[in-house]
Amino acid sequence: MLELKNIKKIFNEGTLDEKIALDHINLSLEKGDFVTIIGSNGAGKSTLMNIISGVLSPDLGNVVIHGKDVTNIPEYKRSKLIGRVFQDPMAGTAPSMTIEENLALAYSRNKKRTLGLGVTKKRREFFRESLASLNLGLEDRLNAKIGLLSGGERQAISLLMATFTEPDILLLDEHTAALDPNRAQLITELTKQIVKKYGLTTLMVTHNMQQALDLGNRLIMMDNGQIILDINEAKKNQLTIDDLLIEFQRIRGEKLVTDRTLLA
Repeated sequence: MLELKNIKKIFNEGTLDEKIALDHINLSLEKGDFVTIIGSNGAGKSTLMNIISGVLSPDLGNVVIHGKDVTNIPEYKRSKLIGRVFQDPMAGTAPSMTIEENLALAYSRNKKRTLGLGVTKKRREFFRESLASLNLGLEDRLNAKIGLLSGGERQAISLLMATFTEPDILLLDEHTAALDPNRAQLITELTKQIVKKYGLTTLMVTHNMQQALDLGNRLIMMDNGQIILDINEAKKNQLTIDDLLIEFQRIRGEKLVTDRTLLA
């Protein structure tokens, strides 16, 4: 479903601030894979997501989705294939628009644009049913402005918007990091349900190492723009956070210690 072939990305090349963000990354995901990605700050995780989504172009290499080379396809066209949820609950939605209007925009992402109504009776009923599945009572608030919702509610709607068109790839960029523990747990459970329901091929960046172990069927560790560890489901299910820290130290010869990692 997704192939990254020899991806390299350098920022500020040829200057004193030169930074190799991705260093010849090769990665292949089968349909339905759910891969969690961990690593220290500056490891290249967000750059990887931006390359896949089309926000950034690689300096070298190719991005292939479902057998199609999308390396030179711009982000707005690639969005038909990709759903993405960001860390900031304020991102990914239009705060001055209603829940219904936001859902209508997302619903039309992979459909041909026409001059017809954005929200029909049939679509409204679909939106209600979709929102009801979140168990947050939002199905009765279709005309509420998204900007007035709590962070957890907005993130739940963002997750719904990113997935109910069943994209080829779902990108989750620390999508629970800005939430309080209870809301983060809610969004984590919703993520598991939605990914399973649609069989979505998913990559999830997280600083929460326990979350990375608990979710998905594969775990990747990045450092200095490289994938230094790729663990399958059977092995992942036997590991602890301490095991991951020890493995990082064994590979890199230094400890993986950041405030965010320890707090997570």
